[in-house]
Amino acid sequence: MVTPQCSADCKPRCPKDRPVLQLLRVLQPNDSFTYGDRVQANSLLENRGDRAGQLPFTLQDLRAAIPAHCFVPSTARSLAYAALDFGLVAALYALMATFPMWWLRPLFWFALGTMFWALFVVGHDCGHGSFSRSKKLNDAVGHLCHSVILVPYHGWRISHRTHHANTGHADNDESWYPINETKYAQMPWYERLLRFHLPLIAYPIYLLKRSPGKKGSHFLPDSPLFHANERRDVLTSTFWWGMMVAFLVGLAVWQGPLFVLDCYGVPYLIFVMWLDLVTYLHHTEADIPWYRGEDWSYLKGALSTIDRDYGIFNGIHHDIGTHVAHHVFANIPHYHLQEATAALIPVLGPYYRKATVSIWPSFFRSVRQCYVVPDQGSPVFYQRPTT
Repeated sequence: MVTPQCSADCKPRCPKDRPVLQLLRVLQPNDSFTYGDRVQANSLLENRGDRAGQLPFTLQDLRAAIPAHCFVPSTARSLAYAALDFGLVAALYALMATFPMWWLRPLFWFALGTMFWALFVVGHDCGHGSFSRSKKLNDAVGHLCHSVILVPYHGWRISHRTHHANTGHADNDESWYPINETKYAQMPWYERLLRFHLPLIAYPIYLLKRSPGKKGSHFLPDSPLFHANERRDVLTSTFWWGMMVAFLVGLAVWQGPLFVLDCYGVPYLIFVMWLDLVTYLHHTEADIPWYRGEDWSYLKGALSTIDRDYGIFNGIHHDIGTHVAHHVFANIPHYHLQEATAALIPVLGPYYRKATVSIWPSFFRSVRQCYVVPDQGSPVFYQRPTT
């Protein structure tokens, strides 16, 4: 393993002298490629004119490197993961009722929110068609997994498709895309607050009104997010989302608002924070290039994502931190991502990105550094605003 060196420009990646950050660390990843290797990869892209055709491999090369069975979903295995997650949620609620002591509440809240996030990842596989070969089964399980955590399945699925089709594009990406300097100067204070200072609670607002500078809603069928032939799907998902909201309102009337806050509201907030943390870190680092125009390609955008190690949570969250292979081939089921990644690494070489700093130090550093990108040019990188 190459050991990262602590220099002036990468010292935040080696926070040996920061006890508070040490306490927040998740397990340190065992990386094959370091920050310096990723800088080298960015340099290679820039020196070659940054054209996708000049990458030393093609999408076909990468597909050929992955064992064929990695692309084949097992319906039984996928259903088993979904059943396990729902079973664990039910078990946690049973334990919560059996042991109502107040000092155990934070543990139950965190565990439930963590499992809500696991359910989201199962629904995420459904949205990509990697849960099973059956679209009807994918949609049924996807609605079940997502509606109970207040996510409109089809609305999210379609916008997520847009994200995958435009990953790494400075102007067209859908998820955690960079704000350019002009747009930043025009943002009202509350949008700046949410995007740059409270990113861990941004997801419900994103579902309601998308990200700054983009119009539409995941709940409205006439949103610019959707084509005309997708409106019925969007209405269906909004209906089931509304049914979950109605259930929670009825539960609050029956048992009281504090009961719903305790059993659902706080775990839901934990889930939102998990989702925002993981998805933010998938696509946010100061050294990640963002492309425009002819400089962008699907493959280069996919390779701008980052794999991260979440330690004991990797299995619980169905290896969602293994994100590079997922963006290159979104139809790989989550339970094959580790094997697919191992097959891709020798081909990708320095073009493979895996974090060399653990989760919380990386998050706090990105929040401090990753604000805006220049209005023009390609590739561009995050920087602090000048205004």
